[in-house]
Amino acid sequence: MRNIGAIKSIAEFSSYLNQIGVSLPFDEEVKSGPDSPLAQHCVLGNRVIGNRFAILPMEGWDSTADGHPTALTRRRWQRFGLSGAKLIFGGEAAAVCHDGKGSPSQLMIAEETVGEIGELREMLVRTHEEYHGNSDDLLVGLQLTHSGRISKPHDMKRPEPKILYRHPFLDNRFGVTEDTPVMTDEEIRHLVEDFIRAASLAKRAGFDFVDIKHCHGYLGHEFLSAIDRPGNYGGSFENRIRFLREIVAGIRAEASGVDIAVRFSAFDFLPFQRGDDGHGRPIAFAGERYPYAFGGDGTGLGIDLAEPLAFLDLLAAMDIELVCISGGAAYNAHVVRPYFTPTIGGYRPPEDPLSGVARFISVTGELKRQRPEMVFVGSGYSYLQRWLPNVAQYVVRNGMTDLVGIGRMSLCYPDIVADVLAGRALKDRFMCRACGDCISAPMSGLVSGCYTLDDFYRERPEYQQLRKLKGKK
Repeated sequence: MRNIGAIKSIAEFSSYLNQIGVSLPFDEEVKSGPDSPLAQHCVLGNRVIGNRFAILPMEGWDSTADGHPTALTRRRWQRFGLSGAKLIFGGEAAAVCHDGKGSPSQLMIAEETVGEIGELREMLVRTHEEYHGNSDDLLVGLQLTHSGRISKPHDMKRPEPKILYRHPFLDNRFGVTEDTPVMTDEEIRHLVEDFIRAASLAKRAGFDFVDIKHCHGYLGHEFLSAIDRPGNYGGSFENRIRFLREIVAGIRAEASGVDIAVRFSAFDFLPFQRGDDGHGRPIAFAGERYPYAFGGDGTGLGIDLAEPLAFLDLLAAMDIELVCISGGAAYNAHVVRPYFTPTIGGYRPPEDPLSGVARFISVTGELKRQRPEMVFVGSGYSYLQRWLPNVAQYVVRNGMTDLVGIGRMSLCYPDIVADVLAGRALKDRFMCRACGDCISAPMSGLVSGCYTLDDFYRERPEYQQLRKLKGKK
């Protein structure tokens, strides 16, 4: 397995893909200027998105204990505006209530914070206008979330999970005990109201849309696999999507004018754990069929898109046109975030990370092929480093996605979008190394950021703390 950063030429890249048996389409020449496929506008309803790049939502984990943004939060949002991407798909994962925060320092949208969150959006737009001119074709959304079984609202060392059902493997991993209650239907109805209220606040703050998060093991995603849950919110597919249907109906009634998008994990696998050799391996299960992977084929390691396609049909029926496709969850990290270097305490990837990138592109392409009327944002591109533009151009040019989403890369190299569109040489020094530090730091209680490449974070005291946690002097 080779780190993609060591591959320097198109011929070498193509040869390596053949060697590992991965089908990953790319264009040898990346075009720039107004005729570039990546510079073309994208129509979304009565709005126009000015190019084919999107910034994916992050969990900043550098806000105050009561959910207010800090100077660090503002710096990140300013860099989103600097990027040149014309779609900000959610910007930041904002908790809709305190007990749904994934960390004590997660941003939260509430009556007390909405003014400052609105200022984040305004600053992003001003920065975009300063560097890129027109913002009429810029769309900015806010991701609304509840962390579910990953919730840690008070202390990173003290899980306070909110669960929808008992899971044979995940309960122990996320601190669920015999005393941990399963959320009642009444509690879920109250949470629906929290999401509706949060969307109303996002509208007041000036956001064009809200993203109702359904990915990566968070609560919205857990609804999609709640096959064992009794009552109105589990069991049948119709019941498992009731939570989203009720949120959307409430937003339409009480926050008319703000659009709705959904980022969801279109496939999931078994939880993975670190093996004796340091590589990840799936947890063994005794049953004939692993039923808890939405978009899974029952083996725990394969994909069946029947329910994800039905989910897209639901979104279309609710007049939701904009979707972002992701996959996996925190318990199978290499699936959700292709990487070469594991996070602190994590496992080495059991496959070449390019296989993970190709999986994202293939699944998104198939969903787009079957539901061409919807606007798709793809994920999983940051690992590609210098080859990101080559792959991005191919998939957009061939209709395999409408927009290319950039996540981790935006932390260390936010203006990669502007450089690609202008035809400037890419800055290798700032290319995301997929080293995991931007995950390891917040999971260890430190503020989030790129400690590897961003001098701003390398000069902070947390950098030395992170080095000690990693066993470096």
